[in-house]
Amino acid sequence: MRFHRYRSPIGNLILAADNGFLCYCLWEDSMDNQLLNDWEEDKITHDTVLTEACRQMEEYFSGTRKSFSLPLKPIGTVFQQHAWQVLQKIPYGKTISYAEEARLMNSPKAVRAVGNANRHNPLMIIIPCHRVVGSNGHIGGYVGGTERKEWLLRLEKGARSEAVTGCESVEHEASKNPHSQRGVRGNEN
Repeated sequence: MRFHRYRSPIGNLILAADNGFLCYCLWEDSMDNQLLNDWEEDKITHDTVLTEACRQMEEYFSGTRKSFSLPLKPIGTVFQQHAWQVLQKIPYGKTISYAEEARLMNSPKAVRAVGNANRHNPLMIIIPCHRVVGSNGHIGGYVGGTERKEWLLRLEKGARSEAVTGCESVEHEASKNPHSQRGVRGNEN
């Protein structure tokens, strides 16, 4: 597995690819750091999938890309895969509730399981789990932090940020990031 750090306006994302497929897009400060120890860093983006993923992230954060067109290989259970397929059908700028996602999966009583599947989404932003909110109108959880979820939803509703982005090799900034949620990813919805 090769990885690259992508500097987004709201924190570093780790993009990781293997055998021509993008497998991970995770907030660096919310992921299990052991993964990075087991992967090889692609510091100058020789990997074509990582290069394309960076290009599409640039477009997304600039507000010009509404969906991603990348070869994906998210790893998860059959139920998780089904949940992630439903997420990919949520239009840019729209939200649905966890209950609605469960209904779309023909599992209306599986709301908690849906939230858990979304929490284990290995392709943040690309598989848009941030577009799922509580039935009561509350934002709901997000592995990268609710501030990031709110920021992404505002971006998709048209409020663009002028922050710097980039697919460049960057120093590990998790200790400086106010969104830092140290430890194994998946500790919140």
